[in-house]
Amino acid sequence: MSLELINLWYIVSAALFIFGLKQLGSPATAVRGNQLSAIAMFIAIVATLFSHEILEFQWIVASVAVGGLVGAFAAQRIAMTSMPEMVALFNGSGGLASLLVGWAALYMGTVQTEVAGLVMETAAVSTFTVITILLSILIGGVTFSGSIIAWGKLSEIMTSSAIVFGAQRIVNALILLALIACGVLFTMEPSLASPYLYAVVGLSLLFGIMAVIPIGGADMPVVISLLNSYSGLAACAAGFAINNNILIVAGSLVGAAGIILTNIMCKAMNRSLANVLFSGFGAVKTASKVEGEVKPINTEDAYLILEAASSVTFVPGYGMAVAQAQHVVRELGELLEENGADVTYAIHPVAGRMPGHMNVLLAEANVPYDQLVEMDEINPRIDNIDVAVVIGANDVVNPAAREDENSPIYGMPIINVDSAQTVFVLKRSMASGFSGVDNPLFFGENTRMLFGDAKESISSVIAEFKG
Repeated sequence: MSLELINLWYIVSAALFIFGLKQLGSPATAVRGNQLSAIAMFIAIVATLFSHEILEFQWIVASVAVGGLVGAFAAQRIAMTSMPEMVALFNGSGGLASLLVGWAALYMGTVQTEVAGLVMETAAVSTFTVITILLSILIGGVTFSGSIIAWGKLSEIMTSSAIVFGAQRIVNALILLALIACGVLFTMEPSLASPYLYAVVGLSLLFGIMAVIPIGGADMPVVISLLNSYSGLAACAAGFAINNNILIVAGSLVGAAGIILTNIMCKAMNRSLANVLFSGFGAVKTASKVEGEVKPINTEDAYLILEAASSVTFVPGYGMAVAQAQHVVRELGELLEENGADVTYAIHPVAGRMPGHMNVLLAEANVPYDQLVEMDEINPRIDNIDVAVVIGANDVVNPAAREDENSPIYGMPIINVDSAQTVFVLKRSMASGFSGVDNPLFFGENTRMLFGDAKESISSVIAEFKG
């Protein structure tokens, strides 16, 4: 296939990427947008395989087979509760791929020269290409190691809280300065044997670890979207390194989308990106001790209150994902509608452990899109809601974010469920949320705690409705 024809297919692929990305902006068209993007990637890969620069296909075919099997197995077996961890691994895989592509790009322009009887390999590429190779390796390394740490925090293999130590700012600044110095020295004399190349690889991996460990669990949705942006930027740099137009376009789209989403997440938390990334370096706030009397309730009493309610709002959180309760939540919502109640689902932008986590869960359960209400829309009318049912959410409904200046989440906009007439909180125990902050909502005068597995509790309420 000629280069002109390959580029023509690249244009088609790029157009499908952009159109698919546009459709991902709405739950009603997100599935179609994802399918279009998948078709675009397939076209891009097939067109690239016709490049005259590919001499052997054995390793490519083997890699496609292995990758396809791993992807199919993961797609079938992965639980919805593990989707944030999987997204983190996807970001890390993209970063590692860009690192390896950038590294391999050095081989494309390597020439051998003999000096004093010694054969030396140097990279005969332009300064611009060397810089893009360096950026691909650097950003890819940071993305890979940072994503692995994010995966560890999300899966709770390691502590989800911020890991801080004395002189952390100084250590990170020294790593960054060393990265810049080694990068400059490498670009001056690019070579596969350059020790500065390996120093950049090692320092970038170390910097990714050091950049993510001081970020606490409550900020992980922001970190996930930011690492997603990094993976796109790394891919874009790799595209420049190997002069592949569609990789540049795709990487730019992912990078830009990730930055926009990160900004949205930060606004939802009323914090700057710098505050999210570097707040762990300063003094850690200690929230005020919460004391009070808990008022537990059983499913029979919960049914009686819900049966008399004219408006009910469900507020889902990560606990709903853990209990896999989204289907019974939808069923209870339908029964309430049949009973004459107005049913909505209040969605906080950072509920769960990745952007859009609750939207994905509720879409899986076929909850009508028009019943999903954003935080800014539900808060002005929450006073008139008869019952707010909080399912596993904690930090995003914590009044301490409004009232306790010592709280680590102070200033973060929340869904003001404590202003509803009655609040049901479905939890297994009184344990704090992912941020480790106690919640005074649990002790509110209008709050009733329905302890137990959320799926079982809601199923019991449904059984009461069915008589």
